[in-house]
Amino acid sequence: MGRSEFDYLPPRPAWNAGRKVGAKRPLKPRQIWAIRFHLDREHRLRDRALFDLAIDSKLRGCDLVKIKIGDLVADRFHVIRLLNQHFLEGWKRFDPEGRKNRGLLSLMRRHRWKLSEEQRKRLAVYLKANPVLEALYTAKQDMALLLTQKSLNAKKASQLIPDLLRLIDQFAASPLKSLADTLTSWLEPVARMWRFSRNNGITEGFHTKMEMISRRAFGFRNFHNYRLRVLALCGWNGVINRV
Repeated sequence: MGRSEFDYLPPRPAWNAGRKVGAKRPLKPRQIWAIRFHLDREHRLRDRALFDLAIDSKLRGCDLVKIKIGDLVADRFHVIRLLNQHFLEGWKRFDPEGRKNRGLLSLMRRHRWKLSEEQRKRLAVYLKANPVLEALYTAKQDMALLLTQKSLNAKKASQLIPDLLRLIDQFAASPLKSLADTLTSWLEPVARMWRFSRNNGITEGFHTKMEMISRRAFGFRNFHNYRLRVLALCGWNGVINRV
């Protein structure tokens, strides 16, 4: 038997009755530190790491618990620095005397597209006398140019993967095999680096400023004074909004 619109229906409570819905108020700095203190006291390392990641990345809880180590994005600065470090170590094995030349060292470290015409000619004369080093330098510059790409869509990023694998194979067949192994293990984070622009630039900036504060004072014996100096010079609002 059906029902009509005139039949009596018992009152039903609204779905949001007694619930707090909508946007929640952001946590205050003292609340953040209180939660961190509680997690540290209870030795809940995983929860502390997830809480810090949630504050930094602003992810939702359902997305936060699903995140994996492979979902992280490689930092472009550290990847390029690793590339330069391995190249300079290989250069030292081939030509220890040339590696001590500070002028050549500066040219080798810099990107090729940032060199002047005179600097390129000077570098070409040196590399012409070392064919193996010239091949490594060319592969290193091609890899650096590839790693500096950013803010690409999925289609353009996928088109760069064959070039990345080709350069990794070149390094694997050269004295820089350890670099090839490292880049192979970082394939997914490097591919995400092309698509997303998040990095730890803010953290590195604060760290550099804190080191300069410590150097100018020739060290601090009292950590409380050092903390106050950091908060005063780095900006209280800037530090608190990123903790």
